[in-house]
Formats: sequence, C-alpha cells, structure tokens
Amino acid sequence: MDGGAAHYNLIARGIYETKISALKCVEEMDAGPIYYKKPFSLYGAADEIYLRASNVIEEMIVEILENRPEPSLQEGPPTLFRRRRPEEGSLAATQSLNQIFDVIRMLDADGYPPAFLDFGSFRVEFTRASLKSGQVIADARITHLNEVNRRDK
Repeated sequence: MDGGAAHYNLIARGIYETKISALKCVEEMDAGPIYYKKPFSLYGAADEIYLRASNVIEEMIVEILENRPEPSLQEGPPTLFRRRRPEEGSLAATQSLNQIFDVIRMLDADGYPPAFLDFGSFRVEFTRASLKSGQVIADARITHLNEVNRRDK
C-alpha cells in the first residue's frame, strides 16, 4: 500500500479487518518480499489503530531478529491508495450513522484535520466518536470559517 494512509482508505471502503506485513526493504516502495503477515483489526479511533499497529510491528521485528525467516515473494498486484484531501473529511455526503462514525474515528489522530460539517459561516469539527444505540456521540468544536481559513493557511 503506497501513498495515502491505508487505515483511512480501507475503512472508507468498508474494510475493517486487514493484515500488517513485514517486508524486506528494497529500492522500490513496498515491493520487497514478505517476512510475515499478521491479522489486524481496523476498529477503534485512528490513534488506537496506530498504537495497536506499533505493538504488532514491534512483535514482528523481534520475531524477524530471533528467527531470521526467509522472506517470500509478494503475489498479485499492489494496492495503491491516493492521499486523502482535507475536504474529504466533510460529513455532508455521508449516508449512514456508521459512515459518520467511521469518518470521525479514522481522522481522529494527530496530524489529520478532523471530520467536519460546514453550515452558514461556521464549521463544526468532530472528535472522540462512539456509536451507541443508533446514535453517534462525539466531541464537537464550533469555529467561524474565517478562523478555519486562517488556521489552514
């Protein structure tokens, strides 16, 4: 997976279970042979996903150093993801509570602009979402769009 954040793109496609791969480094990005593939869940907020991923990656590094496995060639075409644009964090086009929840949680990490809704001259940004009993509960911050535009420059 090359380009944009894999977790964001997979969740946006409705994929919640994936694998983390340990690849041998080669000159071409993500093209090296595979040491290990470990199952991985994409449930939870982005920060939680990153924390769990770092734990799996650490375990794989230790296994590689201890066991010195022979990597095997990758099979099939690569999956390439483009980088998401900040405006794709808008909740305006979402069609379900699950989609709203997914957009908020997959952007809820440092370095990502949060999910948002614009109305009139205001923007409401959402973080810390949970999906409970047919509703999304989230923290909200309301900002005048002039401030948002100044902050984003």
